[in-house]
Amino acid sequence: MRLNQLPGDLGGVPDVAHSSADKQGAANTLNKDIEPDTSRAGRWADDETGAVVKAFDVKDGHGWLTSGAVSKAHKTWGEQVQGLVSRLMDDEAALRSNDAVMTGTDIGTRANMRRVSVFDSYSSPTP
Repeated sequence: MRLNQLPGDLGGVPDVAHSSADKQGAANTLNKDIEPDTSRAGRWADDETGAVVKAFDVKDGHGWLTSGAVSKAHKTWGEQVQGLVSRLMDDEAALRSNDAVMTGTDIGTRANMRRVSVFDSYSSPTP
């Protein structure tokens, strides 16, 4: 049994981006493409849904219940889009800060591991 390596049969383990450049690239993609495209898609739905609500709204004292139902569904849709955009922004911020946190942790761990111990004087040979 070997404890210094992972088993070879892990199968389809995805390659996780771990370099600083990969994380910054992913954060840039979120910022420049995914967040704006998600917001734009949400606004497109606003225009289309507004037209549906208006078309089925009350005219001359008569209207469809569909208008109110579509309006309520659209309100929920808007909240979900805003929640998704907020989550994407949080993910972007986490990617950007991760490198600094990990580097700081590595430096701190190295400093703590090499502190002088009182036992160091016992292990050195006596002259």
